[in-house]
Amino acid sequence: MDQVMLKNSFYEKTARARIQAVVDPDSFNEILKPLQVEVSPHLAALDIPGSFDDGVIIGTATINQSPIHIMAQEGQFMGGAVGEIHGAKIVGILQKAIQDQSSGVVFFVDSGGVRLHEANAGLIAISEIMRAMLQVRDAGIPIITVIGGTCGAFGGMGISACLSSAIIMTEEGRLALSGPEVIETVKGVEEFDSKDRALVWRVTGGKHRYLLNHVQALVEDDIAEIRAAIVNQLNQELVRLDLAQLQQQQQQLEQQQQRWFGKNDGLQIWQEMGITHPEKIPMLSAHDVVMLTQG
Repeated sequence: MDQVMLKNSFYEKTARARIQAVVDPDSFNEILKPLQVEVSPHLAALDIPGSFDDGVIIGTATINQSPIHIMAQEGQFMGGAVGEIHGAKIVGILQKAIQDQSSGVVFFVDSGGVRLHEANAGLIAISEIMRAMLQVRDAGIPIITVIGGTCGAFGGMGISACLSSAIIMTEEGRLALSGPEVIETVKGVEEFDSKDRALVWRVTGGKHRYLLNHVQALVEDDIAEIRAAIVNQLNQELVRLDLAQLQQQQQQLEQQQQRWFGKNDGLQIWQEMGITHPEKIPMLSAHDVVMLTQG
């Protein structure tokens, strides 16, 4: 009997386990370890239990012996939402990456966005993360973001993810400005049914984002594939952040918006892109979807 090879899932791991699985063995050095950082005073004021790491792990490590700075959000704590301390840890490791002249920053984004319990403190934290990410890129350091966790990347963290040098997604990952529940709450279930999981993934999932050229790599939910994709992106020629590049990206987004305005399902867009049998895309592997764009 042939041996069945089981994938090593990124999606099913905690933030710490994701870091340990992806980086070189015994290379991760956590900064601000448990009990070395305050728990959120804002949550305590509301009698809401905090977390010893405030839902994000930061540190240094190596991948293929190349030194990196790494951060991973814990989606199991308040949906990976960003508060004051959470954001300060991310900003701190980004600034340290500049100080250390890091060869790259790896960011495991798994967040629904700002922590509403912390109000303005959370919003300010998001803005500081965005500024720090742009400073890292301006310093000539690539930021590789991986989206493949339970919460995806929404709200302010959806915007932050798009400030990366490159985004790697799995089919399980989701990326958007507003989450499905937010859209349904504001516009009604007729606009978007957040309980329709297949629809949610057709609109915000990794396959759709890759086909729209919003992300640079689509891989299976497998640690080995994610690690290989990170290494590949770190080895790419660095694309410097400049006004001309941003204007070109904005123009491409405006063209997509004009072309597909009013479409409310990925299936409609895939069909208009000329993809044969678009209804089969949800059942295809990440590799098969990638081949669609290269055929």
